[in-house]
Amino acid sequence: MKTLSRLALCALLATSSTAALAGSFQKVDHGIIVSPDKGPAKRVRILAFGDEAFRVTAIPDENFEAVSDGVMVTAKPDGDPVVSEDRGTVTLKLPSATARVNLTSGQVSFLDGSGKAILNESSRAAFGPKTVEGQKFLAVRQQFNRGTDEGFYGLGQHQNGQMNYRGEDVELAQHNMDIAVPFVVSTRNYGLLWNNNSITRFGNPKPYALAGSEGDGLKIVGTDGKPGWTAQYYLGDRLAVTQSEKVINYQYIRDNMRWPEAAKAQTVASTAGQNTAGNAVQTQRVIWSGKVTPGKSGLHRFRLYSSSYVKVFVNGKEVLERWRQNWNPWYHNFDVPLTAGKAADIRVEWEPNAGYIALVHNDPIPDADRYSLSFTSELGQAVDYFVTAAKDMDGAIAGYRKLTGKSAMLPEWAYGFWQSRQRYETQDQLLDVVREFRRRNLPLDNIVLDWRYWEDPNWGCHCFDKTRFADAKGMVDEVHALNARIMISVWPKFYPTTDNYKELDKIGGIYRRMVEQRPGESKDPKYISKMYRDWVGPGYANAFYDPYNPKAQDIYWRQIRENLGDMGFDAWWLDADEPDFHSNLSIEERAYRMSPTAKGPGAALFNSFPLVHSEGVYQRQLISKPNVRPFILSRSGFGGIQRAGTAVWSGDVASRWDDLRDQISAGVNLSMSGIPNWTHDIGGFALEDRYTKQDPAHIDEWRELNLRWFQFGAFTPLFRSHGEAPKREIYEIAPAGSPMYSSMEWYLKLRYRLMPYIYTLAGDTWQKDGTIMRGLVMDFPADLKARNINDEYMFGGAFLVAPVTEFKARSRKVYLPAGADWYDFNSGAYYKGGQEIRAEAPYERMPLFVRSGSIVPTGPEIEYTREEPDGPIVLHIFTGADGSFSLYEDDGTSEGYKRGEFTRIPIQWNEAKGELTIGKREGGHGGMTSKRAISVRFYDKGTARPVDFAENGKRAVVYDGSAVTVRKP
Repeated sequence: MKTLSRLALCALLATSSTAALAGSFQKVDHGIIVSPDKGPAKRVRILAFGDEAFRVTAIPDENFEAVSDGVMVTAKPDGDPVVSEDRGTVTLKLPSATARVNLTSGQVSFLDGSGKAILNESSRAAFGPKTVEGQKFLAVRQQFNRGTDEGFYGLGQHQNGQMNYRGEDVELAQHNMDIAVPFVVSTRNYGLLWNNNSITRFGNPKPYALAGSEGDGLKIVGTDGKPGWTAQYYLGDRLAVTQSEKVINYQYIRDNMRWPEAAKAQTVASTAGQNTAGNAVQTQRVIWSGKVTPGKSGLHRFRLYSSSYVKVFVNGKEVLERWRQNWNPWYHNFDVPLTAGKAADIRVEWEPNAGYIALVHNDPIPDADRYSLSFTSELGQAVDYFVTAAKDMDGAIAGYRKLTGKSAMLPEWAYGFWQSRQRYETQDQLLDVVREFRRRNLPLDNIVLDWRYWEDPNWGCHCFDKTRFADAKGMVDEVHALNARIMISVWPKFYPTTDNYKELDKIGGIYRRMVEQRPGESKDPKYISKMYRDWVGPGYANAFYDPYNPKAQDIYWRQIRENLGDMGFDAWWLDADEPDFHSNLSIEERAYRMSPTAKGPGAALFNSFPLVHSEGVYQRQLISKPNVRPFILSRSGFGGIQRAGTAVWSGDVASRWDDLRDQISAGVNLSMSGIPNWTHDIGGFALEDRYTKQDPAHIDEWRELNLRWFQFGAFTPLFRSHGEAPKREIYEIAPAGSPMYSSMEWYLKLRYRLMPYIYTLAGDTWQKDGTIMRGLVMDFPADLKARNINDEYMFGGAFLVAPVTEFKARSRKVYLPAGADWYDFNSGAYYKGGQEIRAEAPYERMPLFVRSGSIVPTGPEIEYTREEPDGPIVLHIFTGADGSFSLYEDDGTSEGYKRGEFTRIPIQWNEAKGELTIGKREGGHGGMTSKRAISVRFYDKGTARPVDFAENGKRAVVYDGSAVTVRKP
């Protein structure tokens, strides 16, 4: 993990005495600049954006010219605040927000439109000098709302089941599965965007350290009484090595080179997947044991970075058990309350299997600091952040998008079903899948061609291996003829032997440190293979291009357009854009190899690569095809990526029940980071051998895991099946007619029935800055229980989704938030809100509830999204409260929605009158349906019956765009 220097950390954590005299301020366009009397910040600039947002920039000198605007924010200051001064405090008042700055300290506080205090700087801005690549930077920190009781959400996508980040620590550093977005939205209805591109910590400002290392607060003694952990290395059942180790640290490739010679096992190439390091032939085990004595009492936080099988025991009790594929280890958090001076027994049991492991730790901090809003960044030029105030959390997210860009609409077909696999090796394999879906009448809109469609060693040629893809253009054409779309995987990676690499390298558009060793670095072939060669075949030298270089962006786009885009591919899968140069390099090594960029050292821009990369493709595609919506799928993201026609997915997660559960909070918080289009690999990407080999003893669990993940996926923004072997098509997982097959077929058809509802949610992301996948707290802010629930969410305003995340579970606890009543979708039973129930969860169904007052439009049974654009609509009215819905339609593919080419049909349900009003159609677009059959089906709490979207309503009208009223019978 990245660590601050002692000087920088001490400077960040130091406090300054309060000055006795007030400073001064001057008015500037749209704001003020304050010169505090004393303290680390010599200048504090506050600028207004619109009616509700401010930017605060604090610097330790007087030169704002060194502070860039960054890449996330596209808005310019345009607010017109009323500025006043009273007794050493300057107030900037906007219609919906107010900022106040103390002239003595330079500290800023904020109020919402009603005058209620929402946010205040709890301490002065902190700065620590740093030098990187010969350039001077600052480590920066700011703390807010010390001791707060508010809930925090957003921060991107993280994999530890954290929904509410109050009291949590989160490191924002791009990694496969972990997406850094330095934006947080609060239950006080404000959003804070921390304007920094480098590695950033939310929560405890102190970096986590290897447990037992110098500077860590733990004293560790082994079972033999010697300092450090007692490490026992087994080969099979034979104890091969016993030694004392100060820390548990085989975290990265270089660390693994220290493995004890006598404990090395023979390995061979993996039979599946990308792990060419192999699976161990000899079974290995390592056990670390120690008595751990803390210097402080309180909640000690541990993070176990690991791959393969691992367990952690504290005082004999298992507190953690996980598996992850070897080439993609990640952190698993666990907290342990410890008493100063009192030892606890900790044991870590690991099956290495050529994997990685490290145990890191942080001491407790005072509760007032733990429960605060704190950002600490490795590199910057200022403490720089934006605050937007609103009336609710939706408004705060809308304010964020006003700053960073509206969420560009995806084409309608993107919300249909995606079938993918790692990987279709020939064009016949890919086409046979589309044909089979059509033969079986299974809905499908999209097929995906994953990596390595080229001939080795030509990564980056953007060309096809003619022996496997003899007619790539014909393949694309046939997909289109089958009424489907095709996405292709394109990486930012090139082999130096390709012409595309050479063209980029010629203009300085390649990260050459990926292929050039440091002076004095080992020339040993094994070292070079591990550190500088990829995992394909014998391993090849490779490098990524520099998207911060506009000329390189132009070349990159031209290369993929001429070689792939002109064939008719519909969407770009921009994989590995964290960027993941080489799995299991350290953070420091990744930052080093990312340098120099055209905009400065890679460490200073570390988190922003996916935004710059995706936006470069998006903008250039709009130039090439100005009236076609681009669609990009990215494995990573950053603040503002929603403006670039980009959906993100949760990366190469493991096929495990824990990972399924973690996707819920990961997807919700990514969505609450202002990025509404999210997806995941249904079934998980990487599998244990027991699943890959289809072991009869475990095949039922694999199938059930896939089914439960599929049920969940039907109610996420994008519905996408992908992963390594075994094959992921539903007819490959289970035979037709089986309960599993029938359930997946049912959810496929349900998803397509819901397309009028789902596409309206999609339209709302642009027109209303809406969020599709929603934390319960967004719709039920008054219900404090809803804040921390991490295994439920809202899908739009109507559906409460409660995925099943345990093997053989046939029921689960579901909390129904207060503030609404609820219909059980599967039974029709009616429940009052504000209670926890035990919901039935039969194998074929996932618990699903509909909020009273909801209006849910559904369409006909179709096999692709535009099969019946003028098909009949059924309005399902869930009575019990007033409700409204504004049905959105457009042509589904063009940029016309930005020009106002769309329709809205306002629909209102009046509970007291028992009347449904289908309002006058608003707007228009090419291909608009002039008349449509609409039927209405009412659900009432007095009649419990399962919801059936295949059944038409008994009240029907022919809607011609004029308002019509339908009364409940």
